[in-house]
Amino acid sequence: MNILLVDDEDDSRTYMANFIREMGHQVTEAENGRQAWELLSDGDFQLLLSDIKMPGWSGLRLLQEINHQPSPRINCDVILFTAYSQVQTAVEALRLGAYDYLLKPINIKELVASLERVEEHQNLKRQNQVLTDHFQETLESATQDTRRELEQWKKAYTSVQGISDLIVVSPSMQKLYAQAHMLHNDPSIHILIEGETGSGKEILARYIHFAGKAVTAPFIDINCAAIPAAMFESELFGYEPGTFTGALPKGQKGKLDLAQGGSLFMDEITELPRELQAKLLRVFQEKEFYRMGGLKKYQLEARIICATNENIMELLENGSFRRDLFYRLSTALLHIPPLRERREDIIPLAKSFMARFVKEKGKSFYGISSAAEEKLLKYDWPGNVRELRNSLERAVLMYDGSILKSKHLLLGLNQPGFNQLPSVQESADQVSRSVSLYEFELPEQRFPLNSFINDIITRALELNNGNITKTARYLDISRRSLAYHLRKMEAE
Repeated sequence: MNILLVDDEDDSRTYMANFIREMGHQVTEAENGRQAWELLSDGDFQLLLSDIKMPGWSGLRLLQEINHQPSPRINCDVILFTAYSQVQTAVEALRLGAYDYLLKPINIKELVASLERVEEHQNLKRQNQVLTDHFQETLESATQDTRRELEQWKKAYTSVQGISDLIVVSPSMQKLYAQAHMLHNDPSIHILIEGETGSGKEILARYIHFAGKAVTAPFIDINCAAIPAAMFESELFGYEPGTFTGALPKGQKGKLDLAQGGSLFMDEITELPRELQAKLLRVFQEKEFYRMGGLKKYQLEARIICATNENIMELLENGSFRRDLFYRLSTALLHIPPLRERREDIIPLAKSFMARFVKEKGKSFYGISSAAEEKLLKYDWPGNVRELRNSLERAVLMYDGSILKSKHLLLGLNQPGFNQLPSVQESADQVSRSVSLYEFELPEQRFPLNSFINDIITRALELNNGNITKTARYLDISRRSLAYHLRKMEAE
């Protein structure tokens, strides 16, 4: 990103600028608000990172000028720094449209997280603009085929968004996804993915197809275990009109047709009966197929990705899966290790899932306790990533609080209470219990109550993005009481 950093303190600005440059971003420095405004007017910046309190033009003045510009020449996000004593100012900054604010002294981890969020936001804005421009230019004169292409763009964009928050931490998964990225560049290679149920085989297949890009080519999936053998041929190959009783008058394209120019993902490939395996082998060998009841030959021009949760070597030994089909499919054989063998991924995945569900369900969790993390790390996860995801979704849905605790996590089918929902009263009392005095240890020496209250209010404001009404509701006090505390904090 191209970042404009504004701070009147030279040492602080230089230190932060050097750190951001080490992250790979371009940084332009400004020592005051007026200088920053001139640079903004002439340059193309994705982020304005500015101190609030500066001589002359403040950070808030800069934000106001950006909002009041006659045309959207400046299209950057704005992050402002503030001090603990400037909570009300931070609230005002968010009200004026700041993307985020940071508290001084700036925490490096928080800075990195904010920059990553802004970078993602800017990428989304650029992609949206590309799509919007493309749609507007072609929509009026679009033929039916062009309209279909535009719909593919929309679907492709949505699909990319589905894998954009992919978490890969462990060395084994980093190596695996590096291989997947290379396979993306050669659609002629047949790929077989092995992995336990819930380990992320479809996500890996989608990554091979999209590789993080807005690919317009179709991604077609078919679950071989979910389709009856009698219907599989018509689903895969399609059929011509009048092929069988109940057939559509115009016939129907199969999955092979729909995947042309893109990728066909065949999940649970080992569930196919041997007679269908033979037909599939011929298609993959000859790269051509016929629709049922048809005489016209169609060329197959699609990447083939198959997946199984079975031990394929055992299936080859007992003869339930054809060796010749296996060798045809496994030009590239990818194995996804189970979650229990890559425990480095557990906590990052859990935090990612929690953040997503907190946003979706309007909850207040912002962290995971050390006891909860230990519980997650000790569990073997027989259901792999899918089980982890479901566990976090259940915990966020059923409980309230700020920190996700060990008691919120019900892991394993045999654990007491796994199939029990919290009672109405239990759900209503979650917040009060989460800050119970029995869990709170008072220090033996002097306890600064006012400072403690101020910290709680500050953190509550952060959780609710500076929204006064939501913060008051969260703290179970009136809006007037919260306003009183904020005025008192500013005066201190």
